[in-house]
Amino acid sequence: MKNDDQQSLTHLNYLYKQLLNEVNVGVHAIDEQGKTIIYNKKMMEIESMESNDVLGKNVLDVFSFNENQHSTLVQALKTGKVTKDVRQTYFNNKGKEITTINNTFPIMKDGKITEAVEIAKDVTQLEHVIKKNVLHKKNSSYTFNQIIGESEAFTSVIEEAKLGTRTTSSVLIVGETGTGKELFAQSIHNGSNRSSASFIAQNCAAIPESLMESLLFGTKKGAFTDAVDSPGLFEQADGGTLLLDEINSLNSALQAKLLRVIQEKSIRRIGDTKDKKVDVRIITTINEDPADILANNQIRKDLFYRLSVLTLHIPPLRERKEDIISLSREFIAKYNALFHMNIQKISDETISLLYQHDWPGNVRELEHTIEGAMNLIIDETEIKTHHLPIRFRKRYQHHGDNHASVNTAANPETPSTSKTLYAKINDVEKDYIEQVLAEAEFNITQAAKTLGISRQSLQYRIKKHKIQLLTV
Repeated sequence: MKNDDQQSLTHLNYLYKQLLNEVNVGVHAIDEQGKTIIYNKKMMEIESMESNDVLGKNVLDVFSFNENQHSTLVQALKTGKVTKDVRQTYFNNKGKEITTINNTFPIMKDGKITEAVEIAKDVTQLEHVIKKNVLHKKNSSYTFNQIIGESEAFTSVIEEAKLGTRTTSSVLIVGETGTGKELFAQSIHNGSNRSSASFIAQNCAAIPESLMESLLFGTKKGAFTDAVDSPGLFEQADGGTLLLDEINSLNSALQAKLLRVIQEKSIRRIGDTKDKKVDVRIITTINEDPADILANNQIRKDLFYRLSVLTLHIPPLRERKEDIISLSREFIAKYNALFHMNIQKISDETISLLYQHDWPGNVRELEHTIEGAMNLIIDETEIKTHHLPIRFRKRYQHHGDNHASVNTAANPETPSTSKTLYAKINDVEKDYIEQVLAEAEFNITQAAKTLGISRQSLQYRIKKHKIQLLTV
């Protein structure tokens, strides 16, 4: 009987361990001395730690907290305090910043606290859902915090755009289709003192010329058959911002009227005899080279100079391919939430193919590519080359990293110049990061500052390259 009881306890212990490692929340428990006794698989993922780095060790020897912060787990052990849905930011023993939402409580036995347990949720996923809901409520109003990109060419444009939030000057945004021109326009509006007023966007190429004038300036009842009193876009945007996309598609007569509105800060509805003052900041976009548009007389020069007080040139994705990885991660997070999936990463071979593409559709094309790939995934957690559209596989796959690595393995004496460009860039990036980390004595914050990237971006690269962090 005792043997049966022992077998039953052994089996229950096995079930308990399996259950802990299957739940989608982190579980961390400490004993009376503050040493970790339970540390499940999800908690390892959240904190980027291995179980042998934490189990049996005092929690305060493994994790560190800012001066004004404390461990909710230790607090529960010492004071018996129960916390619900508390946000906590701290650092693991490698210096990585971790943010979680915790439920923490003590374990009592005979009126005495014997252990404490913390159940943690990954705040990254929660914040993504919150962000998505906020965007929906604001009719997809974007801010600079949501613009993804760390390349020098792109971040310099972001900084210029941020400076543009301080004034009411007209802004011209130049960029190819899919580069995010409207995202910049909304961010400028939401970063300015007009953020509480209306932001109205109109694609000038999407409306017939015969309707565009009444749409912009409004109509007076009786002006023509079936005409009613109707405010135009300028009146609707009064006090706020009006975005006119593809401004060069307006005909010459409308361009002249638009220039008058900008100069006089007033509009006159079609059929009306009175002018009405309007206070509107105008942001315009074009998807062609301004020099070509002016040379082809697609836009009046006097209007162009009025609209381009501040001109932002958004680089195409092919000129900032180093942003492909961070953009892809953002799109994976977006569609994980929408599709209820759990894609964790993209294979190196897949990234290599993405780097080889010129992206004529820019960021929008990349997003659709990631979305399409995730539609083809069933049980896997990684996007691989066979998930990409067939145009990628046919055009680029024979040049991919997988092919290069096979050749190198088969021919050990193959020179390094036979590597793909992506593989070579990877090697250089890894070497330089290791050098900067060593010079910074493996201080993540200092190294990230030297490299000119965020801590999160550096952590991602350390993990990608499997760089060992040493203590000195």
